[in-house]
Amino acid sequence: MKEKIFSRRIALVALILFALLRPALPQGNPARTTHASSPASAGRDARLWREALRIHRSAIVIDGHNDITTPMTNDNYDLGGDPPAPYRTSLARLKKGGMTGEFFSLYVRPWYVEHGGAARRTLDMIDSVYRAIERHPNDLLFATSAADIRRAKQQGKVAALMGIEGGQAIENSLATLREFYRLGVRYMTLTWNNTNDWADAARGEHIHHGLTDFGKEVVREMNRLGMLVDVAHVSDETMRDALDTSKVPIIASHSSARALNDHPRNIPDDLLRRIARNGGIVMVNFYQVFIDPNAAQPNRERSAQLKAQEDEIEARLKNDPERIAEEEDRLEAQHPLPPTPISVLIDHIDHIVKVAGIDHVGLGADFDGAVDMPEGARDVSDLPNITYELLKRGYSERDVRKILGENFLRVFGEVEAYARRNGGRVSGQGSLRRIPPPMVNR
Repeated sequence: MKEKIFSRRIALVALILFALLRPALPQGNPARTTHASSPASAGRDARLWREALRIHRSAIVIDGHNDITTPMTNDNYDLGGDPPAPYRTSLARLKKGGMTGEFFSLYVRPWYVEHGGAARRTLDMIDSVYRAIERHPNDLLFATSAADIRRAKQQGKVAALMGIEGGQAIENSLATLREFYRLGVRYMTLTWNNTNDWADAARGEHIHHGLTDFGKEVVREMNRLGMLVDVAHVSDETMRDALDTSKVPIIASHSSARALNDHPRNIPDDLLRRIARNGGIVMVNFYQVFIDPNAAQPNRERSAQLKAQEDEIEARLKNDPERIAEEEDRLEAQHPLPPTPISVLIDHIDHIVKVAGIDHVGLGADFDGAVDMPEGARDVSDLPNITYELLKRGYSERDVRKILGENFLRVFGEVEAYARRNGGRVSGQGSLRRIPPPMVNR
């Protein structure tokens, strides 16, 4: 899905040559793309499974990143129905998975930076979340605070939260940032894969060597407002600058451990330790390409195999980035990667616990932002399997609850407390620092 847009263009000529020398990948097997995966069920310990269900049903479960907002916006997808293929999130599955708080991602493609309308696209996506909440008031609760998440749990609802994915959404305007906060946005990922005017991305050009002065002002303003600073997608230098600048704990809403898979979207151990010292949290991404080193080569082969079809899609729909992405999502879902066991995902949680500590890890699955997820963690309905696997590895109930959601609630609460101490007036105390607009030829 959106994560593969950049990677499929890397070393393209070599990939095509490589693909020509190998037999074609098998066509997608529908049985491998279904959400109903439960690898533990065959040899599962019945007693431990009952314990896992008891803990999971009573725990606060928070996911830091879900991209179902895109089809909700583009196609008016109603969460009360069956999701359009290949997407997998619905109210029924959220409930089956025991979800307490879901961050609906407001993902703004780089296309809007070049062609204009990044802030408007963000507003459209915000409206889709409001629309879902108004359609399903008995199931969803509009949430902007840690207290709202706890209230949702008490009422048996799913707390619907919003996070911007990509700092280009604010169009270099702190006033726009403040308006998004007013509308309920509670985190912003400083970049997506594209470097913006004030922050370098992990997979973009490294032209600023971290955060610019304006980028640091963005972080300070987010601190003042009570908006979580999200360092998923940013370069290592940007992450260091964000940690140096932020006065409160930061989050990585959907990132994993680089020590286990050397991918730029993952976080190296030295920065895991810095996030721990900052009091922050790394919410582990489930995407196979990020967590499983064995997925890299099949993913490159798939990219080479599908290039001609994707080029045709992009040429046919060149002025419609949303339709391009939808068609490419469906195409990719028809060619799934070889399976990754859920144990590989748990390895990343284990590693972050060992390096950063039990108080600094959570879940940020990236559901519906990527097709290929591990067996037993295909979509939101599978989340009880995470609890079971953690218990299998000897985690205590207290520590499982921390990973599922309590760690995030702690961070959220600290960010809110800082804002209460240092803010109060959203715009009245707001920074007026700005990036001058580009010169226009007259």
